[in-house]
Amino acid sequence: MSTGYKILIVDVPVPEKTNVIIGQTHFIKSVEDIAEVVATSVPNAKFGLAFNEASGDRLVRFDGNDPELVQLAIESAKRIGAGHVFVLYLRDAWPINILNQIKNVQEVAHVFCATANPVQVVVIETSQGRGVLGVVDGYTVVGVEKEEDKKKRIEFLRRIGYKRG
Repeated sequence: MSTGYKILIVDVPVPEKTNVIIGQTHFIKSVEDIAEVVATSVPNAKFGLAFNEASGDRLVRFDGNDPELVQLAIESAKRIGAGHVFVLYLRDAWPINILNQIKNVQEVAHVFCATANPVQVVVIETSQGRGVLGVVDGYTVVGVEKEEDKKKRIEFLRRIGYKRG
């Protein structure tokens, strides 16, 4: 039994006007399945996807239609280094447009985050390899909403079309 480990904090860049979804999936087929979810859910979405293979060749597998986002996904997946982790960058689409479809991909076991915020991935490294313990998505809260804040939230959701009325 090995008792040695270290905890790493891996910064994942999220460029302006871009969202990232980080999750865990269990099979090489995930690359094509997740890419198909993006393409069929939001046909004009730009995306880059990378998946860390955990056995066999142990390669970073990738797909996408935007070379910049594909490269960003590959670099982030390599930095995280944990097997069976996927990193999906999106532009011209929002996670809300595809998140349920991604969660319904047969191989997807877990989604750690879907965000435009700065992200840090908390990684454990053991003698066997790396695993994701969780993520830090954005910043620490600084208070509780007041009536004025609630009104702004409700108006915002209606202005962007996610709520009617």
